[in-house]
Amino acid sequence: MPLTDISSAQSGNMSANVADFSVNPRNTDAAGDQEETEWINAKWSQWFAYYKEIPELKSAIDMRAIWTIGKGFNKNKVDPETAVILDHLSGNGSDTFNTILKNMVITRRINGDAYAEIIRSEDGTLINLKPLDPGSIKIIFDRKGIIKRYEQISKIKGGESGRFEVKDIFHLSNKRVADEMHGISDVEAVEKVILARNESFADMRKLMHRYVKPIMGFKIDSDDTAKIDAFAVKMDAVVNKGENIYIPKDTIEFELISVPSNSTLNPSPWMQDLKNFFYQVVGMPQILMGGGQDFTEASAKISYLAFQQSVEDEQLDIETQFWNQVYLKIELDFPASLQNELLSDQSKDAEGQMMLQASDFTAGAGR
Repeated sequence: MPLTDISSAQSGNMSANVADFSVNPRNTDAAGDQEETEWINAKWSQWFAYYKEIPELKSAIDMRAIWTIGKGFNKNKVDPETAVILDHLSGNGSDTFNTILKNMVITRRINGDAYAEIIRSEDGTLINLKPLDPGSIKIIFDRKGIIKRYEQISKIKGGESGRFEVKDIFHLSNKRVADEMHGISDVEAVEKVILARNESFADMRKLMHRYVKPIMGFKIDSDDTAKIDAFAVKMDAVVNKGENIYIPKDTIEFELISVPSNSTLNPSPWMQDLKNFFYQVVGMPQILMGGGQDFTEASAKISYLAFQQSVEDEQLDIETQFWNQVYLKIELDFPASLQNELLSDQSKDAEGQMMLQASDFTAGAGR
């Protein structure tokens, strides 16, 4: 008979079984002490695949670019010559200046950096801006961490690499930190979130499939492998077609292996939490994506104004970089602002307070 002395019970070592969360230390990707240091983003193809295949990531990055470029550059706030030059930029032949900028905003958020070749006439007039594949561009730095030139790896086997001087490349970096040689991709920060959400989506898809089309379990009174295989092929074909099944009595036992309702953890709240967290990280209010049912009018306005500051900051960065690198001044219009509406609301509130009488807020007054 086993001993049942309660004094022999032991507590588990939770700290040994569950490791504390930690983040590995990281250093900046800065230029080394050698004469030249080159950098190319080896993760571009993976992050680009996420953008192409994850719908919420693509829509968020695309929508952010739409808002950043807004109504495009304001022709009334540039000199006529600049307006004519920008109106005639064609990129790959079918682009416009606004689509070129939108392309670069999308690219730099995926890759961390976006590049376009600056093409000029003999007299230095801007002729075109041609977006480049960031996965083929190497940035060459000197030992002080200053960009010396750019090199483009040929996509043709055995082809020669291209070489560009700094003045020949329009370069946009995304949120570069400290002495990093490159910008920071938005995809890197949300990679685990989008993978977790899509894993839950795949699990939910499989679960719903089992609700609609449950598994059949057959007990066959035979150990003949050939007969079992033949029976499996026949039953799979019958079940897939949704046809009736005719089985001799007492030869086969079968049961429906279904997934009872509420027998598993409901993944919907978890997926919603991941969705909310995702949009917080990428900086896109869900109200602008056609969602955000939990927003009140007041909270939606505050969220919109916070988003507006972020977009205008990015617009200012693009305008400044365009002037510093291409030597043309532009101004991007913000699509729509709520500032005037909020000022109007505040004015109405102030007028309403002024109309209050002393008897409205003083106990016993007016009696």
